[in-house]
Amino acid sequence: MLNFDLPRYLPSADELPDSDETPVDNELQELIPGLLKAILLLLWAERMDWFFGIDMGIYYHPDQPAIVPDGFLSLGVERFYDEELRPSYVLWDEQVLPVLVLEVVSQNYRKEYSDKLDNYASLGILYYVIYSSRRRRKPHLEVHKLVNGKYELQTGNPVWLPEIGLGIGCERGNYCGVTREWMYWYDEEGKRYPTPEERINQAQQQVRLAEQRAQQEAQRAQQEAQRAQQLAERLRALGIDPDDLS
Repeated sequence: MLNFDLPRYLPSADELPDSDETPVDNELQELIPGLLKAILLLLWAERMDWFFGIDMGIYYHPDQPAIVPDGFLSLGVERFYDEELRPSYVLWDEQVLPVLVLEVVSQNYRKEYSDKLDNYASLGILYYVIYSSRRRRKPHLEVHKLVNGKYELQTGNPVWLPEIGLGIGCERGNYCGVTREWMYWYDEEGKRYPTPEERINQAQQQVRLAEQRAQQEAQRAQQEAQRAQQLAERLRALGIDPDDLS
């Protein structure tokens, strides 16, 4: 699958730096991919053939520095190696290219629309997603798909990604107590998948509804018992023993 011109002897992930030591420019560069990963951890809880990296180096050649997108998704790889987890993503070990990379543009432009776009295309990354909430005249979200070696901008929000089986898009919502525009995963009909907090709230609401239904049933049963008792008392007042009627 990987056709890079690599040396014969290759270092492992444990021998390579696990960070470029470059701090993120904005908290959103961690929170946005973090939310996408959190949703996947619930949505694909039973699947062990995927990996979502956040601010993790992708090594494509031992003599070149790693590229470090804000987030990336790989399919067909082990979700966990061992309890130490992955220090980085080494292509000659994984033998699987990420199917999607994500860059969140901050106030410090990092050539997301030029050099990085060309670099990801040359690597063969199928989807390159760029999100910038600071854009005023253009869409905040751009999804580029690699077609014949070049990226083509996809239309719509959300954008359906058939090779992944998910859609990706952005809309206003609340995460970590912050109400703003966030990125989410969607189904093929464009319905947004809930966040972990929303899942918890839905479960709590279902419990409350079940408790309300149980309370209503108990009240109805109590009312029926009271009506039966009142009827029995009326019959006795008329000189009729209700027990004889059975």
